[in-house]
Amino acid sequence: MARLKTFFKSIQLKFIIIYILLLLIAIQVIGAYFARQLETQLLENFTESINDRVELLNYNLEQALVAERDDDDQPLEEDVESIIYDFDSDEITEIQVIDSNNRVLGTTSQFDQEIVGNRTTETRIQRALSAGNREEKVVYNPEIGHRTLVISTPIEVDGNIVGALSLEASIESVYSQLDDINRIFANGTMLAITISALLGVLVARTITRPIMEMRKQTKVMATGDYTSKVNVHGEDEIGQLAVSFNELNEQLQLAQATTEEERRKLSSVLSNMTDGVIATDDHGDIILMNEPASKLIGKHYVEVQGEPLLDVLGLHDHVDQLDEIKTLSSTIIDFSDDNQELLLKANFSVFQDEAEEMNGFLTVLSDVTEEQKVERERREFVANVSHELRTPLTTMRSYLEALTDGTTWKDETIAPKFLHVVQNESERMIRLVNDLLQLSKMDNQDHRIEKHRVEYVQFIDHIIERFAFNAKEGLTIKRHLPSKASYVYMDSDKLTQVLDNIISNAMKYSPEGGDIDVTVEVQKHHIVTKVSDEGVGIPEEKVDKIFDRFYRVDKARTRQMGGTGLGLAIAKDLIEAHDGAIWADSREGQGTTISFSLPLMRKKRG
Repeated sequence: MARLKTFFKSIQLKFIIIYILLLLIAIQVIGAYFARQLETQLLENFTESINDRVELLNYNLEQALVAERDDDDQPLEEDVESIIYDFDSDEITEIQVIDSNNRVLGTTSQFDQEIVGNRTTETRIQRALSAGNREEKVVYNPEIGHRTLVISTPIEVDGNIVGALSLEASIESVYSQLDDINRIFANGTMLAITISALLGVLVARTITRPIMEMRKQTKVMATGDYTSKVNVHGEDEIGQLAVSFNELNEQLQLAQATTEEERRKLSSVLSNMTDGVIATDDHGDIILMNEPASKLIGKHYVEVQGEPLLDVLGLHDHVDQLDEIKTLSSTIIDFSDDNQELLLKANFSVFQDEAEEMNGFLTVLSDVTEEQKVERERREFVANVSHELRTPLTTMRSYLEALTDGTTWKDETIAPKFLHVVQNESERMIRLVNDLLQLSKMDNQDHRIEKHRVEYVQFIDHIIERFAFNAKEGLTIKRHLPSKASYVYMDSDKLTQVLDNIISNAMKYSPEGGDIDVTVEVQKHHIVTKVSDEGVGIPEEKVDKIFDRFYRVDKARTRQMGGTGLGLAIAKDLIEAHDGAIWADSREGQGTTISFSLPLMRKKRG
């Protein structure tokens, strides 16, 4: 069983399969060409034979149709029937003769004798009588699987059409011959493939046997034994490969002795090669640098080769002398410029020779810009959350202390106002905590997006209608929606939350008497929604920051209106969860436009 499994994975089987496939392709090409040409020739011969009969039958019918008849002569229908029955055969299944008045004069079909004397309405007969068209086509009957040659031709005497002839002939005999020939060809193909497979086995063995010997020798070489050699069985390519293999064996044996001295240094470099790697000699000058290190520091190896490591990495702020690097296990180096922030973490290790004396330094550089950025954002996030929670808590504590001093809570005018403030601050904290929980779920990928097929234009129209109904006096919401339906695969609840945040912000910052425009545009593969207001706008340098968490353009006004500073951050996460994009366009004093795009569902091909 193991030998059989090995055979199916061997190159020997591949040679056999290739040999058979080449032969099979050649046979199939020849067979297809032969069958096609044979089919064409048989059909031409069959059609030519039928046409010869049609011409002879046409000539006899011309004589019968133009002949003058006395009362003693037999009727025309009997003459026509006598003529067409003389031409009836196994191949010709039906013959019909029609006069110039579309009346059937005769037919050979035993099942359609009742049509004799009646007018025919067949289109091809009409064309033959009216325009003199001759038609010839093959009709396939799928119910019985037969092919029939149908011919309709006018009967002309001295250029005048005196009738028409319709003939149907079965061509199944032609295809029956083709089937017999194809069957013989298939049997011959199977016999040829069988013989080819046997020959392929013999040919493949002569090729694969030297390869198997070299495979065994490689296993021996893997153990460190380079003394054995493979046998050379000829002077062909396989034999030349065996000679080259033996020469390689000798070269490896020599190379092993010369590379052992450098093994420890290379092993140390490879074991520490995580990102960028820079190696120095015992004087601290650079002798090796890989490509990732070149990209990180922005300099090629030829530029820094032989330069001091302290100068290249700018380590003079961290150490004064080269020996101090021994005590500096790692440090953060700032390679930032005006266009890009770049922070590198440098890990240092020492090369030691066989006498355990320092032979150089190994520096491993890692890009920690994102890690530092995440850590900085985490600290800012904690500070923002603390500040956002402390403000309402301080307000609540102040008002509650005033209520609990024993006099204020008895005042029917002041006490309700104080309680209303406490309630508003409580609701604000609840909204803040809910937004924080939602963001936490998104960060942990713990939220579920329940997508389904939604007609987007109708969906957003309902949302706009709800806001328009509750809009403050003097504020107008204008909608610009396409008339054609567009379908989006989305979570309706999540997209409703996105639109609620965006439109609510537009209503908050719109002046009295202003307009809010909601526009939906259908592009090639996406649908874009734009919500524009006529508010105070956002400074150009702050537009890209409004989707950051807790970012406010006007902090005092936002807190006064009850915002948490998380609405657009949540909207951005939800849109990106739908494989979309969200952005803002604004000019100070000219209003703001929040836009987002969603992928359209592909239409099913009919």
